[in-house]
Amino acid sequence: MKKSKYVFYVLLVPVLLWLITLIVLPHIELFLSSFRFETDEGEKIISLANYMAFFSDEIYWRTFLNTAVYSISITFLAFLVTFPVAFYISKVVAKKYSSFLTLLLLIPIWIGELVTIYGWMILLGDNGVINNFLISIGLIDTPIEMLYTDFSMTIGLLYMSMLFMIVPIVSTLESLDDSLIEAASDLGASKWTIFTKIIIPHSMPGITSGGIIVFMLVIGDYVAPNLLGGKSSLWFTEQIYNKFLATFNWNEGAAFGFLLLILSSAIIWLALRASGQKLERVGS
Repeated sequence: MKKSKYVFYVLLVPVLLWLITLIVLPHIELFLSSFRFETDEGEKIISLANYMAFFSDEIYWRTFLNTAVYSISITFLAFLVTFPVAFYISKVVAKKYSSFLTLLLLIPIWIGELVTIYGWMILLGDNGVINNFLISIGLIDTPIEMLYTDFSMTIGLLYMSMLFMIVPIVSTLESLDDSLIEAASDLGASKWTIFTKIIIPHSMPGITSGGIIVFMLVIGDYVAPNLLGGKSSLWFTEQIYNKFLATFNWNEGAAFGFLLLILSSAIIWLALRASGQKLERVGS
């Protein structure tokens, strides 16, 4: 017993050092810096001015609302796209093939976000694969503008985040006893009733868990909105980037970063309340 405790603490120390050094301490410094404000006279004071700048300038809070709406929509789209795939992998296909299909889903992560996004740029560009194909078959005469639009940004974010929705759903569906579905079918329940009364309620922890992960990944993404959305797409992470690296206003950038964390956490809390799920159950 003593030996197992010793091993536990030995393994725990590197994890705690990593968390404290690379996550906790930098966040504490950023949090403190978000309250530092330099007046026009050059005097440094402690103030809420950096946070109030978010509410006083319409572009900032409108950009956040735009980011939040798109993030919620993409999370819902990810559920609609991935749930049939997750059900097929966990309940329809033979067990010997399910692991192989799950492995195929991991390929986008192996490639990396930046390379994947450039792949979508090649596909969606004016001289890209899709437009050239449509022109070659005579379906269109001039290229369709798909790149640097909200459409291309949505496609990129959806593609990069789908895996994080499908894995938790597959895990919960695999624990669903098939006899429950068979019993409901034998008792005359319709497919819709089975889907809404048995399958969806059982998979809700996985759906909620995947939804939280996808939402946080999408709302905090910078690369895909910047490269695929172009100048016309407003994304809040770009505002934070500009504060840090364009205007070198680290104090206001830190405040905006924490506002993003607070506001996105509030949206998740509201979603958990609306769905009737508890964070402990979702995380288990």
